[in-house]
Amino acid sequence: MQVRPISPDRLAELLADRIAALPDPGGHRLRVAVDGAPAARPDALADALVEPLRLRGRPALRVSAADFLRPASIRLEYGKQDADAFHDLWLDDGALLREVLDPLEPGGSGRVLPSLRDPVTDRSTRAPYTELPSGGVLLLDGALLLGRWLPLELTVHLALSPAALARRTPADQQWTLPAFARYEAETGPTEAADVIVRMDDPRHPALVDGP
Repeated sequence: MQVRPISPDRLAELLADRIAALPDPGGHRLRVAVDGAPAARPDALADALVEPLRLRGRPALRVSAADFLRPASIRLEYGKQDADAFHDLWLDDGALLREVLDPLEPGGSGRVLPSLRDPVTDRSTRAPYTELPSGGVLLLDGALLLGRWLPLELTVHLALSPAALARRTPADQQWTLPAFARYEAETGPTEAADVIVRMDDPRHPALVDGP
């Protein structure tokens, strides 16, 4: 295994090249997930891929898993700071499949709901459906996405050492750290993902090449 430093801009370009080269018989739509703890800023990397993909003739649609959380009555059933509930219950997998991923299957409608529920107000965002054109790319960012059997053509995991994760996680979110430790132990995201990027310092990412 080799770890090579890379600039954020170059990382976006290399990932866009890899996405654009994915097989897409008939120009069907691609589903790409950027997985990582909030401290790794998976949203920022997913945002950075939009323009490089457009320049490669691949229109992109951004969706955040944080906008597909279960209602507060379910996800906070065991309290506001329960790490196991955060790991197991917060993400509404069914809604994400139904409203985002399944419509992008070959032959699907391509009509995607970009957001379902405001995580702060716990109310529907009332977002209109958006159609992703044929040949387009869904860019989904979020935490704890791997190991859920989500249908994805490419997965990118932004890895943090335990020390970096603890250092860069705000004080009011430190209670989530056991959930990420469990994710590492049970899911093994660095083994499950197609692409691994070390993000201990987001200004200086490092791409991990396989053995």
